Amino acid sequence: MKVFVTGVGGQLGHDVMNELYKRGYEGVGSDVAETYSGGADGSAVTTARYVQLDITDADAVDKTITEIDPDVVIHCAAWTAVDMAEDDDKVEKVRAVNAGGTKNIAEICKKLGYKMVYISTDYVFDGQGTEPWQPDCKNYKPLNVYGQTKLEGELAVSSILDKYFIVRIAWVFGLNGKNFIKTMLNVGKTHDTVKVVNDQIGTPTYTYDLARLLVDMVETEKYGYYHATNEGGYISWYDFTKEIYRQACYTTNVIPVTTEEYGLSKAARPFNSRLDKSKLVEAGFEPLPAWQDAVCRYLKEIEY
Repeated sequence: MKVFVTGVGGQLGHDVMNELYKRGYEGVGSDVAETYSGGADGSAVTTARYVQLDITDADAVDKTITEIDPDVVIHCAAWTAVDMAEDDDKVEKVRAVNAGGTKNIAEICKKLGYKMVYISTDYVFDGQGTEPWQPDCKNYKPLNVYGQTKLEGELAVSSILDKYFIVRIAWVFGLNGKNFIKTMLNVGKTHDTVKVVNDQIGTPTYTYDLARLLVDMVETEKYGYYHATNEGGYISWYDFTKEIYRQACYTTNVIPVTTEEYGLSKAARPFNSRLDKSKLVEAGFEPLPAWQDAVCRYLKEIEY
């Protein structure tokens, strides 16, 4: 199986390429940078084929993917800077990447009959209530530009293709990029006390574990919408921080605050990021391990 992976300069794309390599599949990575710029760790993404690609350029997407002729496209590339996406001069760029770029990829997959995996987010929902969001729920009410443009990407994929996996994730952390764990470790080094919100509830997603699941998926034809975060129960960002510091042996004092008290964020954040993952088991896929275990393995991975 040959797989074309977008966004290999990011956390998830990096791990997907490594997972493909481990299984003996041919992975071809892409991103906007001229050369691959991450993870100089002797892993698959430093040895596999890499091509520069701007997914907002429809002609380039058509030409590049046609020449590579993969069996599957795993589309990890996205604009993920949630607050910056709210800037007036960034909105159309965000839409061009998350919606337009995704549409470009879906159209070539339709034209040539490839499977496609699109990585989406809990931000497509309004984040209200306490009930976990179901994968096939269509009650979309994004709170911000990022969520709206990711939803537009979802709708492009589902309207153009039959052979697709739309996988919603949340609270992502991985080796190759910035994330909440890295930020909190750095903050904890320089502060005796930190304030963290305790009224936004969800579950983290370790890209190493998610990459395994995505490759499991493309080995099948069990298409549709899925939710995929680590197991271990729903938590707040406050709970997440407490566990990070416990495992890292930090003595930093963590104070719970409400989103309103915390302030700072330009983009509205969902309070309810609970994603129901039962469809994974129903389809025969192995769930991701508990997030507590994922944090332990991740701290070892980053050699903290």
